Amino acid sequence: MTDILKDYFEALERLKMGNPVNVPKGTKITNDSVSLEAGRKKGSIKKSRPIFSDLIQVIDAASKVEAKPRDEIRERLGEAKAEATRYRALWEEALAREVSLVKQLWDEREAWAKEQAALTGGKVASIRKTGQV
Repeated sequence: MTDILKDYFEALERLKMGNPVNVPKGTKITNDSVSLEAGRKKGSIKKSRPIFSDLIQVIDAASKVEAKPRDEIRERLGEAKAEATRYRALWEEALAREVSLVKQLWDEREAWAKEQAALTGGKVASIRKTGQV
C-alpha cells in the first residue's frame, strides 16, 4: 500500500472512531470528508482512478454502517417527542380539571354568599360590643 493510500485509510479510521483532526467531529463519512481529513483537497478521491477503488468501497461500507446509528437516534428522538406530546396532553387535561374545580368552588362561594345575605337581610347588626368578653 502506498503512503498516499495509507494516509486516506488512517483518515477513514479516525472518522470512524469519531476522533478527526482536520474536519469537525461528527462529520458524515464521504469521499470528500476522508480526503479533507487526510490533508488533501476536496474531490481528490475519484472513482475514475483505479488506485482508489478499494478505498471507495471501504468508505461506502463505512458510510452505510454510520447511517444506521443516525437512524436509531432519529427513532429515539421520535419516541421522545411522542412521549412529550402524551405528557403534555395529560398535563393539559389535569389543568382543565383544576380550572373546572376552581370554577365550581367559585360558583358555590357566590351562591353561599347570596344565601347568607338573604338570611341576614344585610341589615343585622352584631350584638357583641368590642372590648367586652
